[in-house]
Amino acid sequence: MAYLNYPAIDPVLFQAGPFAIHWYGLAYIVGFIAAGFLFAWLNRRWGIGFSTDDILSVVLYCVVGVLIGGRLGYVLFYGGDTFRSDPLQVFKVWNGGMSWHGGFLGIVIAGLLVARRFKVPFLRLADMAAVGAPVGFFFGRLANFINDELWGRTTDVPWGMVFPSAGSIPRHPSQLYEALLEGL
Repeated sequence: MAYLNYPAIDPVLFQAGPFAIHWYGLAYIVGFIAAGFLFAWLNRRWGIGFSTDDILSVVLYCVVGVLIGGRLGYVLFYGGDTFRSDPLQVFKVWNGGMSWHGGFLGIVIAGLLVARRFKVPFLRLADMAAVGAPVGFFFGRLANFINDELWGRTTDVPWGMVFPSAGSIPRHPSQLYEALLEGL
């Protein structure tokens, strides 16, 4: 049976000397911008009363919460001896390493801080995040596909894909499944 071969997409979109733009980083940026626009739209629709500056502050809180939480979650849950033997590796984010559950915890903490600062009910912010988060997950899962990571179980379906880092056995492109199903 024929299977699909992974399209070997370079994880670096653009590079000029030491400066590089990775698809994964671009996915984060686009996801946060899109979520910010959704947040502004929900703010108007639900009559919450955030100013444009407030919305930018909230998005910044979310960015910091996701990035710090995601990185610390990765270090604590998956880092093991690497980070104990060389603690400066924590700051080398260009080497990869984020965790979903750490990012979630980071954004919950950011949401609690935003609710307190702007005197808005936390659950109202959580409702807004529930609308915006799938957009970020969509772009993140596309970046996982580009990075050849988080592939699914082995399969014999015709759209099974042979990922270079997963060996020669076809697997479900689960990153694409999740990206396409986000929000439904």
